Amino acid sequence: MPQPPVRIAIAGALGRMGRQMAEAVAVEADARLALAARFHRPGIVGDGLVSRDEAVTLADVVIDFTTPAASADLARFCADRGGPALVIGSTGFDAAGLATIADAAKTIAIVRSGSFSLGLNMLIGLVEDAARALDPNEWDVEIVEAHHRHKIDAPSGTALMLGQAAAGGRGTELDTVARRVRDGVTGPRPAGEIGFAVMRGGGIVGEHGVSFCAEGELVTLSHSACDRIMFARGAIAAALWVAGRPPGEYDMRDVLGLSTPAR
Repeated sequence: MPQPPVRIAIAGALGRMGRQMAEAVAVEADARLALAARFHRPGIVGDGLVSRDEAVTLADVVIDFTTPAASADLARFCADRGGPALVIGSTGFDAAGLATIADAAKTIAIVRSGSFSLGLNMLIGLVEDAARALDPNEWDVEIVEAHHRHKIDAPSGTALMLGQAAAGGRGTELDTVARRVRDGVTGPRPAGEIGFAVMRGGGIVGEHGVSFCAEGELVTLSHSACDRIMFARGAIAAALWVAGRPPGEYDMRDVLGLSTPAR
């Protein structure tokens, strides 16, 4: 017997990514998925929008590209109800927000990722492999990212994912080696440091590059996002994958079968 379509609700429906997601789900709607509801902030209904309570009742999965605070609150709300599952693309979470999502994931399935791009997730694997192979005493790591003028967090969640991949390849924690800001007389660069540089301007969708710099040579791995539709398509793939999964916090590499096996 054919399976019913996965019913998807879109959070932050009036935002840039919310509108893009709703359009993408409507275009992709077929026997696999259906757009069940769109909702925005509390008190904003009408014109096709419903309340959050109604949306989560109608949905099997909610796709959420809003803000860290709103996403954490939604995760708590859905966990208290026992569902639906979540796909979270918000970035810039603090420790409390991450703890809230981790707690919610004990009850519901959550896919959370700083990027829903297939190419970007491939890049993360390449960065981890390069960092594992190249001696941190000889190869410096610098991460450069650029986004549109409306992005409110920095470095981007994707840049931090790349930093975590580099740190993981070296067997260390990113927080112990990250240099997010350089200003004034900073002194010589410490061995093993992972640096970040950020640009914000215009309508840049997303640019990320990771450079491994040694005396006499430079290796740069990079990814360019040309259209936000790739993020929407990745989020739809995540929604189809997470529907019916057991509770837990997953990421896009789980969705794509790219998770690094235990070594």
